[in-house]
Parts: sequence; structure tokens; C-alpha cells
Amino acid sequence: MKGKYKIVVKNNRLHYEFEIKRNLTVIRGDSATGKTTLINMLRQAENLGPSSGIDVVCNAPCRVLEGANWKLILENSSKTIFFTDEENTFIHTEEFAAAVKSSDNYYVLITRENLYTLPYSVEEIYRIHCSGKYHDTRRMYNQLYHIYSDHQTLPVVPEKIITEDSNSGYDFFKAVGDERKISCESAGGK
Repeated sequence: MKGKYKIVVKNNRLHYEFEIKRNLTVIRGDSATGKTTLINMLRQAENLGPSSGIDVVCNAPCRVLEGANWKLILENSSKTIFFTDEENTFIHTEEFAAAVKSSDNYYVLITRENLYTLPYSVEEIYRIHCSGKYHDTRRMYNQLYHIYSDHQTLPVVPEKIITEDSNSGYDFFKAVGDERKISCESAGGK
């Protein structure tokens, strides 16, 4: 699988719409932001089909990967987008990382913890943004947004950067300063 995939998951009350670009996408966020609701909607659509009242629109099959049979499911799946919630502890294992690296599937991992065994990009870490209210039955529109960006703007533009040490901290801020034409000097540990 290569390229971008637009995914829409909706029922008569909730609407999730987002695009994934790489084989590993991470969704993070606090409790009650809609992460598990997204997984539950995908699970219901997969298990009940059209009678679930949930529409999943995507050019690739979208499935929930969970439980003890996850290895068997991955071995018999190709060109599928798998969604996995943080309650599945196998996402932290090296065995899962090896399976991910050798497959042609895409993975959307919903977790608040770091996944040290997986090579995901900082560009593919998202949070769910909601507009609307949780406690009524009006349609709610949810979207993903980047946590990190290439284009960071400083709220204040300093004339000079002074670092405490003269080692790696200085090296880092010197490089940032050179990029933005800001002078940087070390305070020599003072």
C-alpha cells in the first residue's frame, strides 16, 4: 500500500473525517476526546455491516485489530487499514513491530504512550478535534490535526539566545539561531 487514504466514519450523530499518508499513524489525546468511540464505530461497522447504521468510506478496507489472534489476522490480510486501541498491549511488543515492518498494511494506533519499537514519524501524530457538544444528539464533526509541525513560529523573536552550557544544548540552539539569523552564545555554565 502506498499513498494517501481519506477515511470517513459516520453515523447519524458523529462524523470522523481524516486522511492518513504513511503506514503508521498515531492518534493521541486525553480521555473523552473520541478516540475509543472511533474504534467502537469501526468495530460495529465491521461486525454488523449496514445494519449498524455506521458508514465507513475509504478506498481500502478498514478493520479493527485486537485480541489474541492479531498475528493470524495480519498474516492473512493485505492492503488493509488497521485501527488498534491502546488497550491492546501487543502494540508495544517487538513481535508486533516486526509484523508491521514486513506487511503492506497501514496502521492507525490510538495510544497515549510512546511506541518505542515502531518507526513512526513525528509528522503522523494527531489528536482528534471536535466541534459540537458531547452531551446532545446533534451531529458532531471530528477531525484530526497535527500535534507537531514543520512550520513553528516563535511568539517572541529574540535578538540573542544564551545557553547555560557549551555542549549539546549550545549546539542545538546555535543551529536554530543560525537558521533564523539569531546570534547564540554560551554562558559557560553560569
